[in-house]
Amino acid sequence: MKAAVYICLIFCAVHTGAFASANSQNTDGNSTPSGAMVRIKDIARIHGIHDIQLHGYGLIVGLDGTGDSSGATFTVQSVVNMINRFGIDIPQGRISMRNVAAVMATAELPLFSKAGGRMDVLVSSIGDAKSISGGTLLATPLVAPDGQMHVLAQGPVSVGGMGVSTGSSSSQKNHPTVGRVPNGGMILKVPTPKYRNDKGLQIILREPDFTTATRVVAAINKDFEFLNAIIAQAVDASTVKVTMPESESDPVAFVARVESLMVIPDHAAEVVIDERTGTIVIGNDVRITPVAVSHGNLSIKIKTEEEASQPPPLSAGETVVITEEELTVQEEERKMRVIRGGASIDEVVKALNFIGVGPRDMIVILQAIKKAGALHARLVIM
Repeated sequence: MKAAVYICLIFCAVHTGAFASANSQNTDGNSTPSGAMVRIKDIARIHGIHDIQLHGYGLIVGLDGTGDSSGATFTVQSVVNMINRFGIDIPQGRISMRNVAAVMATAELPLFSKAGGRMDVLVSSIGDAKSISGGTLLATPLVAPDGQMHVLAQGPVSVGGMGVSTGSSSSQKNHPTVGRVPNGGMILKVPTPKYRNDKGLQIILREPDFTTATRVVAAINKDFEFLNAIIAQAVDASTVKVTMPESESDPVAFVARVESLMVIPDHAAEVVIDERTGTIVIGNDVRITPVAVSHGNLSIKIKTEEEASQPPPLSAGETVVITEEELTVQEEERKMRVIRGGASIDEVVKALNFIGVGPRDMIVILQAIKKAGALHARLVIM
């Protein structure tokens, strides 16, 4: 096994002129971004358009003895209150709750839904129920954070898991205490969307970046350059304000046209490392300047053998087991290797593969190269 890893890094003082810039240069001196073009709708959203988070408290009935126990007092109280509304008075201590489970119902209501539509509802047990499979969700109001009710959920529960137990043996697959009510939520009302006003609309980048915002502005203004006016302007790194031209009479078509424009998003150079699995992901803009790396492994092997020591014949001695241990220490000899650096992702990968180590050792080497100042990227440790 590996007992230690020795890493020696020497930052090269000589920088070769072959290390190119990340961006190619045109004859007029302007930089041309390199990367894949994507639609604006894939990297941004329109301000004011978002799903509405809903939640509610309800009861699932019809369980086969897998519901909450009598110790779940909130379930018992909920059933008593429900029965009282039907004109039946029953003492709380006389109710057995194994066929009922209290759940929290959650859903996401799309902003442009219409009243009368249907949507799925997720239900999760909040008591000590073993399974909600086969149950039916009673009418459960789903409210928004402001307390307004938008959806009424009810219907049979579909569970993608199971739990079986007999005696001291049990088996469980997935989560039998979480289920879904397909099309069980009836939409009652939806707030009026407010994604534009007299001043136009705002485009919000999902990953704020000044360069990306500038490119979005340039793409929009270029597409509407026939107007001889600037309709898009960057407010900050995440917000682009767009003024709807008077010649555009259909706001839906205008938003669709803006969302379909193609841009090249920019992002910071990052190296993502997952130490648990040994996964390394290197971004396209990662650069390495010349650096020398020496990497060696120290292996320690301990071999244990047991031998029996027999007493002489016809003696009063006893057989004794003797344990012998053999210790072997071996250090792998590796010479110092010089990484010439790279101006592209292919060159960076080739340079790192030149070291000839596995992913887990590469993680340590990358951290050391970053410490030496030769890795020009942000290390993200997961």
